[in-house]
Amino acid sequence: MADEIKSLDELNAVAEGTETIVEVAAPREPVRDELGRAYATGKRKDAVARVWIKPGSGKVVVNGKEMKDYFARPVLQMILRQPFQVAGVEDQFDVMATVKGGGLSGQAGAVKHGVSKALQLYDPSLRGALKAAGFLTRDSRVVERKKYGKAKARKSFQFSKR
Repeated sequence: MADEIKSLDELNAVAEGTETIVEVAAPREPVRDELGRAYATGKRKDAVARVWIKPGSGKVVVNGKEMKDYFARPVLQMILRQPFQVAGVEDQFDVMATVKGGGLSGQAGAVKHGVSKALQLYDPSLRGALKAAGFLTRDSRVVERKKYGKAKARKSFQFSKR
């Protein structure tokens, strides 16, 4: 009876003296393809990134270009490195990503989301650190649509008294 009682059926079984066996969730298994890679899809704004990671030297290739060529701004490169720093596995994985849609900032966020999900699939022990940092949650903020009778989504046309 050291286990917690989680349902009324278990409570009734304990009260009657016929204790049931409670199943404990099995630990997560790594998900890898036949080439030893983990795959995940990352999304941010209108950008969608398909990301494959495999053990390597830390090389990041986005749409066939090196990370420094594709994401020229240092801020975007920093965004891509965040999941590896949080998980403590810098320069241990090679990343191959294809990104479509959105702008550079959204694409960097999409690759970051995909890398985080792929890292967690490759090594489930990294899930806690990535989840605590909030990297496994898709940032659902998107551009608000333009409404009729408005200049933009919320901005009105200039008021004219006469």
